[in-house]
Amino acid sequence: MEYVSNTITIALPSYLNNLPIPNSFLGWFKLGVTDWARLVPFTAAVAGVSWLGYQVLSPTSTLNMKAKSNIVNPSVKKDADKVVDSCDIEDISDKAVFCRCWRSKKFPYCDGSHIQHNKETGDNVGPLIVKRKTK
Repeated sequence: MEYVSNTITIALPSYLNNLPIPNSFLGWFKLGVTDWARLVPFTAAVAGVSWLGYQVLSPTSTLNMKAKSNIVNPSVKKDADKVVDSCDIEDISDKAVFCRCWRSKKFPYCDGSHIQHNKETGDNVGPLIVKRKTK
C-alpha cells in the first residue's frame, strides 16, 4: 500500500509538474519535438481513461450493447432464477418438438420462432425433436 501512496502523493505530482504545458494558446506552437514526446504518454493515459469511463457509463456503449446482446433468454419466465421445464417421455405421442432459441411463445415447445431469429441474427439454431421409438 505504501507504493500506491508514494505514487499518488509524490511521483504523480512530480511527473505532472515536469510536463511542458504552456501558459497560453500560442505556447503550444513553441514546443519542441522533445516536449511533444514527453506529452504523448500523459495524453494517451488521459484518452484511455476517458474512453473507458465513456464505455462504462454510456448506455449506448459497445460494452453495454455486448452485455445485452449476450442474453440468450429474452422473455421466457424472467421472474424465475432458473428456467426448468420437464416432460414425461410417456406423455409424448409420436414426437415432441422443443424450442432451443428461447423465442417461442409456446415455450418449452417450438412454434417456429427460430426461423425469424436465424434470419435476423445469422444464427442457425433449430428445435430439439424427440420421437418415440415404435416397435
